[in-house]
Amino acid sequence: VQLQASGGGLVQTGNSLRLSCTDSRRTFSNNAVGWFRQALGKEREFVASINWRGGSTVYADSVKGRFTISRDNTKNTVYLEMNSLKPEDTAIYYCASALRSSATSDVREYRYWGQGTLVTVSS
Repeated sequence: VQLQASGGGLVQTGNSLRLSCTDSRRTFSNNAVGWFRQALGKEREFVASINWRGGSTVYADSVKGRFTISRDNTKNTVYLEMNSLKPEDTAIYYCASALRSSATSDVREYRYWGQGTLVTVSS
């Protein structure tokens, strides 16, 4: 599994961004995929997870109602649609593939990680 996250950038408060996570080796279609983020000086935190089929999702309370995770297994891609962005959403966002098929917020379940994409939200 080789993951690559993209789509980050600089946006103003209230705007939207869509992140993409692609598996170049086309092998994560049977696995749950999650998004995590790490702000400067803080620990990595869970954002969202989706099961292998895309029918079940889990979100952190801080993004619930604003972020939506989805996947297209025909394109080997998982998306994170981020709306109503806030300055506190500023972080490097990482996608990761789990060793299980069901969605989970447990970072220990994730084996393969992408390189991260920076999201900056200005006030």
